[in-house]
Amino acid sequence: MTQIKYRTLEVNGVNIAYREAGDIKKPTIVLLHGYPSSSHQYRKVLDQLSDEYHLIAPDYPGFGNSDFPSPGEYEYTFDNFAATIDIFLEKKEITSYALMIQDYGSPVGFRIATKHPERVTAIINQNGNAYEEGLGKAWAPVREFWADRNEDTEKAILPAFSLDGLKWEYTHGTRDPENVNPDTWHLDYLRISRPNSHKVNLDLFYDYRNNLKLYPEWQQYLREYQPPLLIVWGKNDAYFPESGAEAFKKDVKQIDYNIYDTGHFALEEDGDKIIGKIRAFMKTI
Repeated sequence: MTQIKYRTLEVNGVNIAYREAGDIKKPTIVLLHGYPSSSHQYRKVLDQLSDEYHLIAPDYPGFGNSDFPSPGEYEYTFDNFAATIDIFLEKKEITSYALMIQDYGSPVGFRIATKHPERVTAIINQNGNAYEEGLGKAWAPVREFWADRNEDTEKAILPAFSLDGLKWEYTHGTRDPENVNPDTWHLDYLRISRPNSHKVNLDLFYDYRNNLKLYPEWQQYLREYQPPLLIVWGKNDAYFPESGAEAFKKDVKQIDYNIYDTGHFALEEDGDKIIGKIRAFMKTI
């Protein structure tokens, strides 16, 4: 284990916070976080895999310890997140990497992968969706919001930003909620309670509908390039159930496929098992 460094890098006027560990000369894994988290969700990966890999985990603008520019100063869309992280990686001179994706990390990561397929050595997927059949029942109020954004449909989503809502995000579907560190949702609650944060996150929820339009492009990338794919999926995720993991079998011929009896943030409860799978998988590519 090597020391984790907590750094920042300016991208178009926005300071991107990131965690970095391991030797830059070793194979790189870029860790892309989900909602409502940050690079903090990959703390176990950074702790345990830095002996053999170079690991880098950026926080998107408005998340974690990155700058939180106002919506007037930064466009909070998945297109823009991907563009920011792409520039971040180029500034770091990282041009060959495996992508680990989870939740929001999927639309960010697949945009980068389809732009630079030659740079992506592998994909490690922990509940990162790319198929319509991977959208679970928990999307129902969001789909109503997509269909008609108004005061009522916005209000229906606001409980997701409450402390109880965030706790549910981390603990729903786990075998034992006591396995999940409560610092996770408490940290996220502090960040999501900042001025402008509800608006920004509603805007991102609304923009998520545009990810679905890109699913065919991402699936074509998988069929054409056949990136080595490791699935490490929490099957009880209300947003991205196991059907989302199964769907990748349609387009990728060889998958290291692993399903865990846990929820959305599978690393919280099954981190050691998943990290063991990542270590073994990375040695095969």
